[in-house]
This record gives sequence, structure tokens and C-alpha cells, in this order.
Amino acid sequence: MSTPRFDVVVVGAGIVGLATARALLAAGRTVAVVEAEPTVAAHQTGHNSNVIHSGLYYRPGSYKARLAVAGRDETVAFCRTHDLPHRVAGKLVVATEAEELPRLAELARRGMANGVECHELSAAEARRYEPNVRALAALRVPGTGVCDFRLVAVRLAELFEEGGGTLLLARRVTRLVRRRADVVVRTRGGELLAKRVVACAGLRCDELARGSGADPGVRIVPFRGEYAELLVDDLVRELIYPVPDPGLPFLGVHATRGVDGHVHVGPNAVLALAREGYRWGVVRPGELAATLAYPGLHRLARRHWRLGVDEVRGSLSRQVMAERVRRMLPDVRAEDLEPAGAGVRAQAVRPDGTLVDDFLFVPDGPVLHVLNAPSPAATAALPIGREIAARLAG
Repeated sequence: MSTPRFDVVVVGAGIVGLATARALLAAGRTVAVVEAEPTVAAHQTGHNSNVIHSGLYYRPGSYKARLAVAGRDETVAFCRTHDLPHRVAGKLVVATEAEELPRLAELARRGMANGVECHELSAAEARRYEPNVRALAALRVPGTGVCDFRLVAVRLAELFEEGGGTLLLARRVTRLVRRRADVVVRTRGGELLAKRVVACAGLRCDELARGSGADPGVRIVPFRGEYAELLVDDLVRELIYPVPDPGLPFLGVHATRGVDGHVHVGPNAVLALAREGYRWGVVRPGELAATLAYPGLHRLARRHWRLGVDEVRGSLSRQVMAERVRRMLPDVRAEDLEPAGAGVRAQAVRPDGTLVDDFLFVPDGPVLHVLNAPSPAATAALPIGREIAARLAG
């Protein structure tokens, strides 16, 4: 039996991999998507806040700014076209302390530079949108929405297969072997041949790059973000966010009313004890040892150890989580919260301890490694797919 051959093999059936595969298929390529799990959207895509981001936060001119702004409108249009649940009702970013006011103003300037509609509000004006919020001032961002990114990914996979693409599930890729004329994609279910490979391996992207002879220049450090459901239904109308710390890639604990009507608060950010460590009880000693031995993590921890300790406290105590939420919603009590799942963010960290704050694409001959694609990658997935397809065409 001959080895299957394709123009492009995409590793990973998260939303970025599927969007990329569909864009390549539309360009006339023969394409296969190979996924380690038995379902699509098994990790970052299926474990997030499901917020359709506006592009407010990101450095003007960056991939995140450009692609999230485009992706917001495309995601909404995709959901409308395919009758997927979504809602665009806007969000508030609230300053609750005086020292946050200059950062809120800077956020407004950044949003306008990115082409994001946003409106500066007084405390009274903010309460017209969210009557229970505590704020000194706020930004209203009407273009922010919510959807179900897992369902978006499932539909992308269906369209990909309907268009003639090959989707191979439960086929973990172990190595990419570059040859003069092609790339051998080795999986636990056999080999594939490809002229080009796009590795969208998420939590395993750096491992796959190193194991295939590339130098990714970064290490994925998995951060678990835990969510809680707010049991009091009438405290939040839509989405309420704090002013983020510009030194961190995490947006802070926020409150989101999802497409199912339930309100979730979170996430925190604690070091996961395994690449797919969605609970404290999931520990893989070899992976944890490799993460803890990484010099980049040591340098990161030296700068942010107090924050790290506080995040662990929030993970272990509903009371601490409630205190964080009360900065914005003073009526929330610990008994109003119950655990509601978690996600793991595949955050790329450089050896000097700095966090990669933009999407990171690293070419290695016929292989393109996507090495940092956490939030807002789900929002930006459709234009990311076109960006990658254009790179391969070039």
C-alpha cells in the first residue's frame, strides 16, 4: 500500500489548524489534517471563555491587533452563515482604583489605533449598562461578543471534509522528517508525505519542533486557567473585564455571560502540572520536571513570584476568587461561585523569561511552526489561516 501524499499536511485540529487547512484547500491544495485526539477542538479551542475579542488590547501593528480585528467580524459572519450560537452585545472594561485610570485611557488610545470602536464612560454611565458594577470609569467596547468556538471548529472540520480535505483523528504526530523533495510526517498510525507542513500543535508545538530538528527559540509553559460559574443570575448582563496589567498576557478575572445564558468568572493563571493538566490531580512528572528546569521559567518566576502565589491561592479558595470578582461586582459572595472547568494556555516563554506577546510563526524549510497562538487566536483563526496560506504560496 502506497504512502498517502498531500500538498500540505496540517498538524493539529484546533480552530487555527482547521482554519488554515480550509484556506489551503480553497487555494487548490490537497490537504490533510492530523490530530492526536479523537475529536477536533480538544484543547485550547474547546476550553476557553468563548469571547469574540474586539482587538482592543494588542500592540498596534502586531499580528494580534491586525488579525483579531479582522477575525472578530469574520467570526460573527461565520456564525450567522452557519446558524451557530453567538451574541454581540459589547463589554465593559472597568477601572476600580485610581492608579488604573491612566491605563484605561491608554487602552482607549490603543483601541482607537487598532480601529476598535470604544467609548469612555463615567461610573454612572457604566452602570447604565451593568447596574451592579463598581467602577471609577469604564470603556465600553460594543464589538465584543460571545460564541461557542468548539462548534465553530466542528463546522470548519465538516466544511473541510465536504470540500475534499482529509481529516485523520487519533493520529499523534511523533516527528517531521525533512527530505530534499518532501517531508515525512510520522504518526502513530503510519506515515504521510507532504510537500509542506504547517504545525499547529498547540500545547505540544515546541516539542514537535525540537523533535523534528528545529530550534523553536521558546518553550511552551502551560498555564491553567480555572473558571467558576456565578450562581446569581442577575448580577451580570453581558461582559465585565478589569483593566489588564500591561506586563502580563493575561486579561485578569472577568465575568462573561455565555451563549447558554450562564455567567462564568475567571480565569486565574496557575502553572499546570502537565501539558494537558486541566486539574491539580493531573500530573506528569517528566513534563513537570522539564518545565521546572527551564531557565526561562526561573527568570519569569523571579519577577512574578508574588503573583504566582496569589494565583495559587485563588485556585484553592473560592473566597479568594470571590474577593477578586468583588473588585468589579461588590455583591458577589464565595457561596455564589462553583467550579466550572478549566483551560490550559500554551504560552511561549523565551529563555530570558519574557513572555511572547504576539502570534509566533517560525519557518523551518518546508515546515512552518506555529509556536504561540493563545488568546485571541480563536477569534483571529480565519485570517490566521489565510495569513499562513499566503506564506506558503509566497
